[in-house]
Amino acid sequence: MKLSRLILLLAYLCLAATPLSADDGLELQWVTDNVYAVVGELGNRSAENFGNNATFGFVVTAAGVVLIDSGGTARGARAIDALIDTVTPAPVIAVINTGGQDHRWLGNAHFKNSGARLIASHAAVTDQRKRQQDQFFLLGNLVGQQLVRETAVVYADENFNDALDLTIGGTRFEIRHHGPAHTPGDSYVWLPAQQVMFSGDIVYTERMASIGAQSSSRGWIEAFDAMAAHRPRHLVPGHGRATTLEHARKDTRDYLAFLRTAVAGFMDDGGDLTEIGSIDQSAFTYLKNFDMLAGRNAQRVFEELEWE
Repeated sequence: MKLSRLILLLAYLCLAATPLSADDGLELQWVTDNVYAVVGELGNRSAENFGNNATFGFVVTAAGVVLIDSGGTARGARAIDALIDTVTPAPVIAVINTGGQDHRWLGNAHFKNSGARLIASHAAVTDQRKRQQDQFFLLGNLVGQQLVRETAVVYADENFNDALDLTIGGTRFEIRHHGPAHTPGDSYVWLPAQQVMFSGDIVYTERMASIGAQSSSRGWIEAFDAMAAHRPRHLVPGHGRATTLEHARKDTRDYLAFLRTAVAGFMDDGGDLTEIGSIDQSAFTYLKNFDMLAGRNAQRVFEELEWE
């Protein structure tokens, strides 16, 4: 093996074993050749993390960098861009927004201004437009008005309905919107040659999934199953470190399926919304944010099941 190739291999192995962290809470994780996860904090948005409480990712291609999700604010986007610069001097030439949540798209302007393409499903952009004002209000309370004022609204202008296949710099990207999940426009991004899945908010690991008013727990399970059918070797979740499909199933799908079954049984037994906290979710206390989200999640599923 040539010395240069040996040095490169050792660098990859070092990065994989010891993720690099930045002062803004972002952690760079090597996934496989030319594929990286950018892991944000598992807690809430804050001024310190610039609204980047999620996992992002990027792929270094022969033509430039393809970024999966652009960050929660303009400053959050710059933090992601700075971390990419530690890996490659190549510019970000395309950004794929995997959904409508703020940290999936509110950094778009930074990359658009640098010449990047912006890509998202029609359903994601519709959701972004619908909830943009509410997202800015929430961000203002959590990260501060200054970061919000710096953040311009730019929507992806390359849109698709259910599927879009792209080859960029010799790398094939298969983007699929199966249906509503955490948000109405959630998509996953599959790299068949590398066997890498970027799941967006279809997968939460290490922290509890957040079921919001915009979510569909039934659709979420269906989207997870469509994503899992690819049997990825590497999975970059929407929250948490890059992991395995088995781990993703345990932390996301198993929880959603359990909660839907438990709430349905609770309703069949005559339980009402005021008693929803009596459902035992203790099997999932190991997930971060359990105390904050478990009761609210049960309430959301109750309201959803009333209309199914």
